[in-house]
Amino acid sequence: MTNPSPHEPTDQLPLPEREPTREGVLRADAKIGQLLPETPLVELDLPAGGSVLCKVESLQPVGAFKIRGAWHRLSDLSERERARGVIAVSSGNHAQGVAWAAARLGIAATIVMPSNAPEVKLAATRALGADIVLYDRMRESRDAIARDICNERGAVLVHAYGDPWVIEGQGTAGIEIARQMSARGLGSPTRIVCPCGGGGLASGLALACPDAQIVPVEPEGWDDVTRSLAAGRILALGSAPPPTACDALQTPYTFPVNFAVMAAHGMVGVTVSEAEIRRAQRLAFARLRLVIEPGGAAALAAILAGKVPHDHGTVVVLSGGNVDPAAFAQVLVGSD
Repeated sequence: MTNPSPHEPTDQLPLPEREPTREGVLRADAKIGQLLPETPLVELDLPAGGSVLCKVESLQPVGAFKIRGAWHRLSDLSERERARGVIAVSSGNHAQGVAWAAARLGIAATIVMPSNAPEVKLAATRALGADIVLYDRMRESRDAIARDICNERGAVLVHAYGDPWVIEGQGTAGIEIARQMSARGLGSPTRIVCPCGGGGLASGLALACPDAQIVPVEPEGWDDVTRSLAAGRILALGSAPPPTACDALQTPYTFPVNFAVMAAHGMVGVTVSEAEIRRAQRLAFARLRLVIEPGGAAALAAILAGKVPHDHGTVVVLSGGNVDPAAFAQVLVGSD
C-alpha cells in the first residue's frame, strides 16, 4: 500500500459522483424515522444568562450522529454492492455507525482507524462485528489506505464526510430540529452551531435548514475548514498540528463536495481551545447530566466562550458521547 502525506488530499478515491440535495436529506429522514427515535432537543440555561437548545446526538445507539449518514448510505446500496462489503475511515464514531448499519444489513465492514483512537471506540467498533485496520494518524494517509483496500477487494467506500449519502444522512438532524421546534411553538432555527471535522454535518445541516446560519466549530490548530472558508478554497491542515483531545475532529482537509455546500451557504468557521472544550463538557454534565466527548462539546464551547452569539432560535449540536471514562473523570475534576 502507498502512504502519501496524511495532510494532502489523496487522488483517485472511489467516491460517488453526485451532489447531495435537500430532497436527499428528506428521503434519508423518512428512512431514519422508521428505524431510530428522534434524539432530544433540550433547553440549557447558560451561566452568563440566556439559553440555547441542545440537540443531544450523544444519545444515539452508537453514541453519535454518525449513525444517520451510515444508515442512509448502506441501506441504499444495491445487492451487488452489499455483497462486496464496505470500507470506512474513522476515528471511532463513523466507525461505529458503519459497523452498526452493516451488522443490521448483513454487510461485511472494514474500518481504517488511527492507532491512537480511544480504546472505548476501538472496542465498540470490534464488538459490532467490523474488522479494523490501524494506521499512524500523523505519518500515514487513511484515505490512501482505504483507496488501496477498495482497489484490492472491490469494496464500497463509505467516507466519513466526503460522500453525498453521508452528508444527506447527517442533515436529518436538522430536519428533526426544525420539526421539534415547530411542535413546541418555537419557530424555526435561526442558527445551528455544530462541531466540525471534515464538514459532513455542517454541509448536511445547511441542506436541511437553508434559512438558518450554520456555524462549524473546530479545535484550535485543526481549523482547516475555518481557514478554507475564509480563503475561498480548500486548504489542508498544517504539517504539525497541536495535540487535541478532539479525536473525532482531527481531519486533514475537507472535500470539494462538502466545501461547495458550506461555501454556498456563506459559512464562517470558529475555533475553540482545549480548555474551553473541557469547560463545555463539565457544564453539559452538571446541568444536563450528559456525558459528552471533547469533539462533541466543541459547539457548546464556542457559545460559552462568547465566540458565537445566541438568540431564541439558536441550537447547539452535542454530537457525540463516546469518551474514555478515565479521561472524562479527569475533565470533571479539572478547574480550567
